[in-house]
Parts: sequence; structure tokens; C-alpha cells
Amino acid sequence: MTRFSGEKILMRIFLGESDRIGHRPLYEVLVELFRTEGFAGATVLRGIAGFGAHSVFHTDKLLRLSLDLPIIIEVVESQEKIDALMPRINEMMNGGMITLEKTTVVRYSHRS
Repeated sequence: MTRFSGEKILMRIFLGESDRIGHRPLYEVLVELFRTEGFAGATVLRGIAGFGAHSVFHTDKLLRLSLDLPIIIEVVESQEKIDALMPRINEMMNGGMITLEKTTVVRYSHRS
């Protein structure tokens, strides 16, 4: 197994649950892209409430059931791999936000 530790980059991609590429959810397309490009891993988080650039409030409450809940994709990888893929990611996105921050990987392994 390749050693994956030390200083890396945490990329967070903020988008909406209804964002699509063709008929597929954008988050699924992005996670598949990260896997095929050999990234160490990706996690998709579904928010219960939030708003973005247009300040439209989205929530999972019964009285205001939203079909566009917030989605966050988190990826930890090297700066080089993220930089190489960023043009393709930007091309797929129609709105949303991407943040990058330095992080330190202390442990990365699978269950034995």
C-alpha cells in the first residue's frame, strides 16, 4: 500500500443535491472522477439546511421540504493531483463553491 501521510490539501466542493451532469447527480460524477483518477478517497455529506450565493434557504423540515439540499464533497489529496483535475471540476460545475486548505494526514488505512 502506498504511504499517504503528511501535508496534503483538503478540497471541499459545495453544491446542491439537484445539480446534475445530464441525468446523473453531479456529486456521483465527481466521486467517480476522483476514483478513476486515483485519489485517496472522497466523502459526500448531505446537509440538513443551508443557503448559497442566492441566499435561498434549503431545509429538510417537513413544512418546507427541499429537493435541493446542500451537498459537500470532501477530498484529501496532494496539491499536484488537485491542481491537475481542477479545470475538469470547474467545467462540470454550474454554481457552487470550492475551497482548499492545507491539512496533515496522520492516519490513512483500511480495515484489516
